[in-house]
Amino acid sequence: MKVFLSGSIRGGRQKLSTYRTMTKIIEELGHEITSYHVADPYVEKKEVTMPESEIFSRDIHLLDRSDCMVAEVSVASTGVGYEVCSALHRELPVLCVYEEGSMVSAMILGNTNAHLRVEAYSDFWELEQIISKFFLSIIGK
Repeated sequence: MKVFLSGSIRGGRQKLSTYRTMTKIIEELGHEITSYHVADPYVEKKEVTMPESEIFSRDIHLLDRSDCMVAEVSVASTGVGYEVCSALHRELPVLCVYEEGSMVSAMILGNTNAHLRVEAYSDFWELEQIISKFFLSIIGK
């Protein structure tokens, strides 16, 4: 399955180690990440020379090539919110995960779209369990 991984870039890179862990979990489950740049520790340096229109086109193209989305939403990010909305508009299954205690947007927490699942995690073991269950739930459909 092709997975669009979404996480904050310009909004803050506090969760970079989590994005890298999520990449490892998803790949170990046998899935392909289309948006690997989210877990790249040098993405900000690479994107500084790119026009915003190129970043937008790249991300939308990668989303269009994906079967589902997994988004880390602990860090407030307009881009992540836009990508989640875009994926839901395309009727892709979306998993939003956040670290317990994070101030997550009501637009994510209050969304009742049938394609959206939102889960809190307390550690990487629990994060792995949540991601595994998400894939089991959509592969079975």
